[in-house]
Amino acid sequence: MVEPQANPASMRRPPGPKPHFLVGNVPLAGRAPLETFHRWAALYGDIFYYRALWMNVYFLNRPDLIEYVLVRNPQNFLKDRVVRNTRWLLGEGLLTAEGEDWKRQRRLIQPAFSRERIAAYAQCMAGSAARMLASWEPGTVVNIHEEMMAATLRVVVRALFEVETVSTDRVSRSLNTIMRNSIGGRLLWPPAFRRLPLPGMRDVRRAVSEMNAAVYEIIRQRHASGIDPNGRDLLSLLMNARDDDGSRMSDEQLRDEVLTFLLAGHETTALAISWAFYLLSRSPEAEAKLHEEVDLVLAGKLPSMSDLPSLRFTEDVIKETLRLYPPAWSVARTAINDFEVDGYRIPGGATIVMSQWIMHRDVRFFAEPQKFDPDRWSRPACQNLPRFAYFPFGGGPRQCIGASFAMTEAVLILAMIARRFRLVRVDDTSVQPAPGFTLRPKQGIRMRIEKR
Repeated sequence: MVEPQANPASMRRPPGPKPHFLVGNVPLAGRAPLETFHRWAALYGDIFYYRALWMNVYFLNRPDLIEYVLVRNPQNFLKDRVVRNTRWLLGEGLLTAEGEDWKRQRRLIQPAFSRERIAAYAQCMAGSAARMLASWEPGTVVNIHEEMMAATLRVVVRALFEVETVSTDRVSRSLNTIMRNSIGGRLLWPPAFRRLPLPGMRDVRRAVSEMNAAVYEIIRQRHASGIDPNGRDLLSLLMNARDDDGSRMSDEQLRDEVLTFLLAGHETTALAISWAFYLLSRSPEAEAKLHEEVDLVLAGKLPSMSDLPSLRFTEDVIKETLRLYPPAWSVARTAINDFEVDGYRIPGGATIVMSQWIMHRDVRFFAEPQKFDPDRWSRPACQNLPRFAYFPFGGGPRQCIGASFAMTEAVLILAMIARRFRLVRVDDTSVQPAPGFTLRPKQGIRMRIEKR
């Protein structure tokens, strides 16, 4: 267990890789950062340390250590440098806000993700997927990641903002440009670097400008169509909100929240479905079992919230996908004050990293951790996992507010696609994950659509 230590002799630094002159170690700037982190965890154990340029980084690789930071002592931690660096893009939305501002925003937004609201959103999710599938032609080769990003973005715009006519294609292109230029070592760049004439930064600035225009168009359309007084969608909740002085949110404040949910509200789901089809294409047994279930449960109809309890294997496919390819591949915090865990002293100002990529592949908790095995989730070993051996949506007070929304959408869309089509890889090479804000497939995932 993690407990404060009183013995000064115990206040020492954990083991870790030997630093290079001046720069220390900067694995995010290397060719294979995920493999590097995994290798270091195997070599150095439950806690390891390295210096990345000027930053002191501590990896925690055990469930109770992670629980200490996220649940038992969250008041001693702020969002990490990478998230703080996104304020140049996301402003002060729910993802980047801290303290009382964050608590107020969380309380305000929470009703938009109640079980009742998600059940209503499920109709939009199924309808959006049906429109996408109506346009698919058997024999066509598609980048399934791009297809899923477009589909889930339409769901967010229609379900959370109740807007129909905004060009989601423009938003999708802009988001892709931003995400492509926010991977690897670029995650550590301070916001000022975005103004420099660096490779890709001109495209990023143009993409941000287009994103802002699209977001303000969403806000304008909702003002024009009228605000739902009952706050049945997220944007109505935000527009109805009042500060202590009675004033409403400015359009600039609305912009920060809308942009945050445009980005976070579709990315996780799109990646989960994309990686799921990649894994299913390499596992004929799991694919056949999925087809059997969706044929039995859906029987030719559109799925709804009431079908979810019967789509157990479909949900296990998503859970197993989130284990192997968690869209949020790490959670990080900045320590405010010094603290001690397992006899190690960690100073205030240090960066604390807790990686889903590492924990979800830990042989102590998952037999054959590299194997795609959806059936593992019906076995006792996975039903009784330690807390934070598996945490695809984070944990503690700042756990992803849209976790149920994302899981519902991923299961429904996966089931709808699998009922009508098979997606077959057009080559046998492995798809490489690119760790950035999320874990995207580096070159996309090209698949051929085949009618079942």
